[in-house]
Amino acid sequence: MAAAEHASSKDKAKDKSQDAATTWHGIVLQTLKRNEIKLVPYVPDRVLTTLIKDLHTDPYFTTFPTAREEEAVGIVSGAWMAGMRGAVLMQTSGFATLANVLASLAVPYQIPLIMFVSERGTLGEFNYGQALVCRTMRPVLDSLAMEHHTITRLDELEFIADRSIKQAVTTQAPVALILSPLLTGGKTFDK
Repeated sequence: MAAAEHASSKDKAKDKSQDAATTWHGIVLQTLKRNEIKLVPYVPDRVLTTLIKDLHTDPYFTTFPTAREEEAVGIVSGAWMAGMRGAVLMQTSGFATLANVLASLAVPYQIPLIMFVSERGTLGEFNYGQALVCRTMRPVLDSLAMEHHTITRLDELEFIADRSIKQAVTTQAPVALILSPLLTGGKTFDK
């Protein structure tokens, strides 16, 4: 019996490591670790649920929900000033609340804020408000001269995320990594 349980736990560990290499959320988690990002506040989001659950179960990370995206940005900014790296997880609509905190804190004080943004407002979106925010997000990032990348394919995720994080830390500049529904599968809508 003990041998069977041991084999079963080995199989689960193998499945988990295989999952980390073949799913978008597994790749994000491993990339965060490789770049010594331990603090990950977030605003709950259905698309990011699996990543959030994985972060909570991994003792390497300190992760918790915040009430608003600005709060998460402030926490990660303070952590950077104290010597800890962090990333924020949010949805496109939450990004709409960030122009002030980005323009008055992250950009001028050169905080290497890493933002993973699950993209809504496109590819079959039913909510007009989400569509408006989606259309304005990139122009806002451009107007703040913030680096941003939209990741659409699993085979490009690790390279873009890893290099973007390294660049943000080296140049002390924020970056937004927009996770397209083409990558994540997007939000599923019940009929």
